[in-house]
Amino acid sequence: MTGLLAAGLVGFVLGAIPFSWILARLFGGVDIRTVGSGNVGATNVARSLGWAAGGAALLLDTAKGAAAVLLAPGLAGPEAPGATVLAGGLAVIGHMVSPVMRFRGGKGVATGAGVFAVLAPWSLAAAAGVFVVVVAVTRMVSAGSIAAAAALPLSALWFGAGGRVALLAALVGALVILRHHANIARIVDGSEPRIGRAGDGGAASAGGGGR
Repeated sequence: MTGLLAAGLVGFVLGAIPFSWILARLFGGVDIRTVGSGNVGATNVARSLGWAAGGAALLLDTAKGAAAVLLAPGLAGPEAPGATVLAGGLAVIGHMVSPVMRFRGGKGVATGAGVFAVLAPWSLAAAAGVFVVVVAVTRMVSAGSIAAAAALPLSALWFGAGGRVALLAALVGALVILRHHANIARIVDGSEPRIGRAGDGGAASAGGGGR
């Protein structure tokens, strides 16, 4: 039990590292919570500071999710199967409600991708395919993120990722969709930004699907 708790704690701490906030401070001298959408995620960094900074934030947010899962077996020992799922789930939650950010955070897409890149790579690949298709059709990053979150638990079941992983996929998918509630409202009323919309900058128009 001690090992399981240690794995979960490390996962949460890793997830809570606000890389988007750190990069915005280092390279833009701004508090990411006060610019753009105010979301502490890679898409808002891209919108506010450019795609290079946004790409770095995306990579780091993905890496911390993967690291949480990869470190769990060494911390938990015999309890490893449950520990990897726990650590991954808490990494996503830590990203969403980081104590460092006064319990604000991103939407969990990139960190969740890092978690499932390790736990269920084929399931993640299928969900990523859904993301690409939906973004190509709608030109909305948020719509792609929502669709991918919904597809992830189904693909986990399809590819036989296991009960624990499929349950985690369902929980993470539900949290990601809930975090996109404002985007969903804008999609419904037609005001959600689209990639490449005339008069919008490329980074700005993709800002609605913050990570």
